[in-house]
Amino acid sequence: MSTASPTTCQPVLIAGRWRDAAVADQFRATDPNQNRPIETDFPVSGWSDIDEALSAAAAAATELRRTPPEKIAEFLEAFADLIAADAEALVESAHLETGLAKQPRLADVELPRTIGQLRLAAAAAREGSWAMPVIDTKASIRACYESLGPVCVFGPNNFPFAFGSCSGGDFAAAIAAGNPVIAKANSSHPETTRRFAALALTAIESTGLPPATVQLIYRTSHTDGERMVADPRCGASGYTGSRHAGLALKAAADAAGKPIYLELSSVNPVVITPAALAERGDALVDEFVGSVLMGAGQFCTNPGLILLVKGEASDRFVAAVTDKFAAATPGTLLSPAVTRSLGQAVDTLVTAGAKLLTGGGEPLPDRCARANTWLSATGSQFLSDPEIFQTEAFGNASLVVVADDVAQLVAVIESLEGNLTGCIYSANGDDDAYSPIAFALAPKVGRLLNDKMPTGVAVSPAMNHGGPYPATGHPGFTAVGIPAAIHRFAKLTCYDNVRQPRLPALLRDANPTGKTWRNIDGQWTCGDVG
Repeated sequence: MSTASPTTCQPVLIAGRWRDAAVADQFRATDPNQNRPIETDFPVSGWSDIDEALSAAAAAATELRRTPPEKIAEFLEAFADLIAADAEALVESAHLETGLAKQPRLADVELPRTIGQLRLAAAAAREGSWAMPVIDTKASIRACYESLGPVCVFGPNNFPFAFGSCSGGDFAAAIAAGNPVIAKANSSHPETTRRFAALALTAIESTGLPPATVQLIYRTSHTDGERMVADPRCGASGYTGSRHAGLALKAAADAAGKPIYLELSSVNPVVITPAALAERGDALVDEFVGSVLMGAGQFCTNPGLILLVKGEASDRFVAAVTDKFAAATPGTLLSPAVTRSLGQAVDTLVTAGAKLLTGGGEPLPDRCARANTWLSATGSQFLSDPEIFQTEAFGNASLVVVADDVAQLVAVIESLEGNLTGCIYSANGDDDAYSPIAFALAPKVGRLLNDKMPTGVAVSPAMNHGGPYPATGHPGFTAVGIPAAIHRFAKLTCYDNVRQPRLPALLRDANPTGKTWRNIDGQWTCGDVG
């Protein structure tokens, strides 16, 4: 444990005030492009910080229940405006802490997406249809989704903006539902998260929301993190990160009966039929290599498992990918921890019997990076131990599994764990292969793609960024896509025989916005009752 003075660390944001943390320890982020620490200290908060944040959030939750949705929407929009105005500094900070490219990745893709998500959440809060009001006039029963209480958000290392604990999709969804957020920064980009929290506080002050609507701590002990998600004052938690840490939080939350929504791991299988390879094999090589090496492969939807059927076309595909992986300059990984984890995953696959076609070896000496790695296994090998061959190699690595025939390929698919995505490349007239493959793959994934790599996640109301375990902790929810993402952080409340003036505005006879979709006696309408 560190004995440094708390004043040497960056402050935490608790109850609307920046103050020194109750320091249990301290840490520094790493500049992965140079593989050396950034000389800014951040605190590992003790329980007293978390305890104070939970109490402040509980009080803020009570105030937010009385706050008009319009006011919440104004906050989200003001926050989006402030982020846009501070874009250059945010991009510089995130680039330093993560090594992600300023352009196009951070400035042209992720930051506009983050701003757009906040504006979509604001529109949903203002319009109200996300609450799914249902009115049964004959039984005098009415119901809708409402706020749940304080939400703890644990952000990932790979999307400092769009999935950040103080800016991303979980944050936007929780706020839109009317909940305060306690943001737990990712240790890879604490300064970037601190900047977002400062902007959020400015937006809170300008719109008059409770000061503790957004709070920030940087890191906790594992024990205190588990205690936080299980605390009676916590309404729910959202977590994106490693499976091991996520499952520890889930165990604690489950034991206390607290909802927690997890994004854990996914190898995102891509199936290419023999006919598709024969039709456009060279183009598929380029498409796959571009997808798996983009951003050094550090996407939750990165194609980490390719499934082929034995044949000359498959041999050519594997050989061409090998050459391109070997020739491409490896991208920078997010941190020393990601570099170590990728090496351990590759070693696990090789020990299990996978053949190393290119890559592997020691990390690069001058930055956080490893050689682009491409491994292979047979269908029989995979089926002998499906769990070990589904080890997630998070980064610029992928495993190809070559099955003897389509029947064995389907057996491989049937042995898969749950994934965020699954993709099938096929050709016209290829239905005999496509149909059994798709039938087996669909139950294993949250999003089924055709003839398209999975790395892009569109912010669309129809998007499902979720899937069966271990992709997420619950197959019925999405982390991307308004309004569905909001439902994770809401509770369904039924009002039975409650008089009109005492009902929430969305459940009274008169539609309060004139635009909210409500189910009245079995019919969806924006009209009034009667």
